[in-house]
Amino acid sequence: MDNLDAFLDNLQEEILDDARDAFGEKGYERWRNPRFNGRMEAADGFASLTGSCGDTMEIYLKFSGNRVADASYFTNGCASSALCGSFASELAIGRSPDEIADITGELVLQTVGKLPDEDTHCSGLAASTLQEALSCYMRRVLDQKAQGE
Repeated sequence: MDNLDAFLDNLQEEILDDARDAFGEKGYERWRNPRFNGRMEAADGFASLTGSCGDTMEIYLKFSGNRVADASYFTNGCASSALCGSFASELAIGRSPDEIADITGELVLQTVGKLPDEDTHCSGLAASTLQEALSCYMRRVLDQKAQGE
């Protein structure tokens, strides 16, 4: 039993070291302690996009006044997709629609810190989904104004 325990402990350390190498320190910490994950009830803006890799990203935005009060994501994708969704959600919180419009895949990637080369497209998927959720919100606002609400 001691050999198995030692093997499993060693394997776990290798996995954690690999994750730290793949995501950098900031991404690794978020991977270990996820934030902003989960579907949001009664979101003001929502989008779901599927990337070329097959991962689907959902972004939810809740506004208060003209700023994002809360944001969350959900993905069926890999750890890199989850990290990008988490950081895209964080980037949106406290921002106005104009400020959210400036959030790009490059900014998401910069905020994560590091992704494996084959996963950098995940940052673009998160940013595109965020932009689509913002568009959804803006359409709702325009529709409400048109209806005189």
